[in-house]
Amino acid sequence: MKISRFILPLALVSLSTPLSAEQLLIDVVKQEPPNNSSGLLRPKAMSTMQQVRADCGEPQKILSARGKPPITRWVYPQYTVYFENNKVIKSVVPRRSKTPAQP
Repeated sequence: MKISRFILPLALVSLSTPLSAEQLLIDVVKQEPPNNSSGLLRPKAMSTMQQVRADCGEPQKILSARGKPPITRWVYPQYTVYFENNKVIKSVVPRRSKTPAQP
């Protein structure tokens, strides 16, 4: 078969290619401050919307629920909180751009 003689070389090339996407993801994870008092405290998974409001105050912006299950985003100055229904699923520190601001 003609296809089989192309598969092996293609597989070998893909194995020799650096895993840049995985490396970038690792770099991003390493850059995010820890979720503790020495880093940046933010809501933890399974906290309710009521608990987040009590602990963090009112968000700067609330983006309405989308999808099924409904996912809601609350934007705070230093992080964004994602809710599924009424529970936190993740809080994320936005990546800062490395390019300088243009005048």
